Amino acid sequence: MKEFIEHFKRLTQVSEKLEKELLSRVVSIVVDKGEFLHKADSICKKTYWIKTGLLRTYYLKGGNEITDVFASEGEWITSTQSFMKNEPDQYYLQAIEKSKAYALSIDDLMFLFENFHEMEKFGRISMSIYYIQLSEKLESYQFTTAKDKYAHFCKVYNSILHRLPLGMVASYIGITQETLSRVRKEL
Repeated sequence: MKEFIEHFKRLTQVSEKLEKELLSRVVSIVVDKGEFLHKADSICKKTYWIKTGLLRTYYLKGGNEITDVFASEGEWITSTQSFMKNEPDQYYLQAIEKSKAYALSIDDLMFLFENFHEMEKFGRISMSIYYIQLSEKLESYQFTTAKDKYAHFCKVYNSILHRLPLGMVASYIGITQETLSRVRKEL
């Protein structure tokens, strides 16, 4: 779990007491390809930091899977709205490939935020990073062509692009798989 603690240390100081609490509350999990960590219409009570592997969140629209988030090694993933509001949502959280992750429950996370200033700082910095990524995603998809959307996607997800099914990529950027194939040929 050393890498889990190192992740926190990159964003804030981690006292011995906080490290001990983190290690006592985090749970190591392994999920197989295709396995769900959260399903629609249920409450997501955990957030996951990915040690190895690849996960995504998606929802269904008109019978189609619309990918909302991809996350890989060293990143956090959860069904954000459900996790933060403690209510059911429309999202699924699924492993794209066999993955190892560390899970923290909302109750444990709130305890850590309430009792450790370092965790408050970690939370603020993490939310700022998430907000910037979300803003960039929205900006890149407003008033842009399919080619522009794919180019931005490749820039952001370059390190995992080769691990992603094209149908998921197309749904993420809001184009058909046929359009994506055409754009890829053009580039």
